[in-house]
Amino acid sequence: MEYTEIMARYGELSTKGKNRKDFIGRLNGNITKALRPFTAIRIHPKRDRMHIVLNGESAQDVMTALDRVFGIQTYSPVIRIEATDFEQVKAVALEMVNEAAPKAGMSFKINTRRSNHEYPLDTNDINLALGDFISDARPDLVVKMKQPDVKVRVEVRHDGFYLSYLTVQGALGLPVGTAGKAVLMLSGGIDSPVAAYLALKRGVAIEMVHFFSPPYTTENALKKAKELTAKVAAYAGPVTFIQVPFTEIQEEIKEKVPEGYLMTVQRRFMLRLTDKIRAQRDGLAIFNGESVGQVASQTLSSMAAINDVTTTPIIRPVATLDKNEIIDIARKIDTFDLSVQPFEDCCTIFAPPQPKTHPNLEKTRHYEQALDVDALEDKAMANLTISTIQVGDKFLGQNADAAEISQLL
Repeated sequence: MEYTEIMARYGELSTKGKNRKDFIGRLNGNITKALRPFTAIRIHPKRDRMHIVLNGESAQDVMTALDRVFGIQTYSPVIRIEATDFEQVKAVALEMVNEAAPKAGMSFKINTRRSNHEYPLDTNDINLALGDFISDARPDLVVKMKQPDVKVRVEVRHDGFYLSYLTVQGALGLPVGTAGKAVLMLSGGIDSPVAAYLALKRGVAIEMVHFFSPPYTTENALKKAKELTAKVAAYAGPVTFIQVPFTEIQEEIKEKVPEGYLMTVQRRFMLRLTDKIRAQRDGLAIFNGESVGQVASQTLSSMAAINDVTTTPIIRPVATLDKNEIIDIARKIDTFDLSVQPFEDCCTIFAPPQPKTHPNLEKTRHYEQALDVDALEDKAMANLTISTIQVGDKFLGQNADAAEISQLL
């Protein structure tokens, strides 16, 4: 069918009271960015829904783009018909039923809403007229008031009739940017891209912080993190990627800190540096992909010892999820296959065979005194590499790295 517009419904935004206008404005901006390739469309935000007039653009392609815009509860492809052409309304309603109910014995219903009360037919008149017309044309179908196979929705407004039968669930959540900005600690694993996706879903604009330790981590590990960021950018638009040099810090920790505390001290450095970047970039919080109890650094005792270095809010969207739940989301957002590629990040190098799962905070602080913390961190901060990653950017070559993968396996 040739649809004339997509009608997007706000859902949670409808509860925002006096701030509602700001949320709708942000959603309008995010949809505009997501649909930039479709030059003919026109977007008209209203109080309870948004009308995306297609002007000949592909409805299916536009809907595919809308699937990744947070803040939309549901959307429907719609055909608009002039208010004076009720015969065309009948024809389109029948076409929709034919498309959605091709088999004999299926059921349908007409559901009319009328905001134009000056139109001579009321909702019951329209329901009966369309229902009778379709029944005459398709006597093999059944009219069913509750849970029909097809529900044709008809809205009668001052500027015409609007018909639809398909309602698609949107990405839900809040428009990205309405909850402020934060930084996210991105590893190359499964969990942190999922945490990024969930942060975006609650309206948080994020910038990625990635720790890179050549020659212990390879260029492909860095490329993998950047490509994961490009996957996340599909839900956010362009994302800032901040690369932190971490080799010297890890070497110093390896040399001067007892083996059992290597991981704890390393994570404290990472968190302090991330917090400095957050302050520099005007972020309000730190997000990461930690899941309680999953690895040694993610026990509550470890988290307490690591969090000791900052008072900034640290938000862990996947903290209570089972690993299989995290994997399901990773598959949904198309990061899983990339995450499991065996390019080690700096979290795994120098990993002790028996890290402390319940590190003592006072001992942690004591061991850290052997390091020139300020000088090491200042040097890292002076050598940040900042770039912008767009949706669809590719960094890992298709053949690549086959030798490296083979070697790691």
